[in-house]
Amino acid sequence: MSGRLDGAIAIVTGGGSGIGRASAVRFAQEGARAIVLVDREDAGIEETSDAVAASGAEVIGISADVTDEPAASATVEQVVARFGRIDVLMTAAGISVGRSLIDTAPDEWDRVFATNVTGTYLWMRAVLPSMIERGRGSIVTIASQLAVNGGRGNAAYIASKGAIVALTRTTALDLADTGVRVNSLLPGATETPLLERSFARNADPDRARARSLARHPMGRFATADEVALAALYLASDESSFTTGTELRVDGGWIAG
Repeated sequence: MSGRLDGAIAIVTGGGSGIGRASAVRFAQEGARAIVLVDREDAGIEETSDAVAASGAEVIGISADVTDEPAASATVEQVVARFGRIDVLMTAAGISVGRSLIDTAPDEWDRVFATNVTGTYLWMRAVLPSMIERGRGSIVTIASQLAVNGGRGNAAYIASKGAIVALTRTTALDLADTGVRVNSLLPGATETPLLERSFARNADPDRARARSLARHPMGRFATADEVALAALYLASDESSFTTGTELRVDGGWIAG
């Protein structure tokens, strides 16, 4: 039985955990030939690599910060030299420090934007020449439902996710006639290490979790694999007439 990404070469930043890990494994299960994992955490890369390999795909682990432009360029060069192309880029790396705007220090603001926005920009920019030359490719960025509806106490993160939505839209328009598609995923709260860390920053983590849960009309959080299935749709040719859009996977948060 053929898969929805048969033979694809995919790069997943933030592939060491959470949505990035779940998406890398799902891509492999759907027939991807090779998955390139980029993450700062070596242990996370190793764990995801084992899961990807068990699903039948070749795996390359790159230990790097997504803000490292030379690392992005070198990785893309290596992948193109080895496989001849890059079919999918998913930019799942992201961080959050919490805090309202007035409580966010300038260095924290810069760090969140560097990882979430600049990290997305650098990897998109690195893969685009190869994709444009081939006349095809899919880029999936990770934003958030918070980019649309907002939220409390997380100014830098929410602003960065809004920037990713805007970056995705404008890049999609710039590339609309090239065969390269660019789309965003807007997950609701998803059971990942990032979510657990965000709750743990609160004086009362259980209350913070309950407050977030109450904003999801479906009454639960997403699993990382549910978000990965949406990423798979955007990565695959099933979404061949979809570009510059935001796919909500938010349990009804925005609608509510």
